[in-house]
Amino acid sequence: MTKKKKPRKSTTRRSRASGIASTIRRTVLWLGAAGVVAFQASSCGFLPTPQSLPSFPALERPVAAAATSFKGCPQFFAGGIAPATPSAPKLRELCYDAFAVLHSGNTRTPVFVAQRLNRASIEAARDEQRTDKFFADARLPRAERAELSDYKGSGWSRGHMAPAGDMPTPAAMAQSFSLANMVPQNPRQNSGPWAKIEADTRHYVMRAKGDVFVITGPVFAPGGSAIGSNQVAVPTHLFKLVYDAETKRAWAHWQPNADDARAGRPISYGELEQRVGMELLPGVEVR
Repeated sequence: MTKKKKPRKSTTRRSRASGIASTIRRTVLWLGAAGVVAFQASSCGFLPTPQSLPSFPALERPVAAAATSFKGCPQFFAGGIAPATPSAPKLRELCYDAFAVLHSGNTRTPVFVAQRLNRASIEAARDEQRTDKFFADARLPRAERAELSDYKGSGWSRGHMAPAGDMPTPAAMAQSFSLANMVPQNPRQNSGPWAKIEADTRHYVMRAKGDVFVITGPVFAPGGSAIGSNQVAVPTHLFKLVYDAETKRAWAHWQPNADDARAGRPISYGELEQRVGMELLPGVEVR
């Protein structure tokens, strides 16, 4: 009697199993690649807002995922409109948690720094400890930014434009020590009359009924001095504009970046505009 042979496994079944395994491998590889791309995009600041990012532990440079256009942080400008500045090369817009910076790759300093302050933010800032961990902002090209080595031994302090004393959270405090928020500042002026102006501004905000917008920046003279191998420009003067959105009043502080600076009487908004050549409060009423 002829012995029956066992039926062979279906070729179609083997092919189907092989196809499923191949699909799984491709899916796993695709997910891995997508994760790498997403991480690189967030690290380079390509994503629109920090709120859209997953929560990760704090990095050495805590601003890597922040927006790189003022469209991502209109809340720091009165009426949501940024100052109108003359066209120039190497200008970059940077958003942080508590301020915004228009940075110049020519001077390696801010053109201006914008903040929105109110009673709640100043009260929160009182509980924050100063970190003093300065860093070069990785979102700026190396050829356009200041480095820690530029300030070392220069005789100039790393002067905050958005003060550390205004920072309401640990992340904002850390970000305020970005060199993109700094200018070479006379140490005596920085710790003396300029610190008084910053404190007086906070005192005013505590009495204000609503938001107060502050714009701070440096002023440079043609052929002025510079420090470090990256030639970070040293400003001759500093200004701080204060605008109360409730009363529509605006005034400005103007100081030489020098040993003999004094905290004098404020100047008008109109006079400041003439001195700096920028429309700092476009689209809002100023009384």
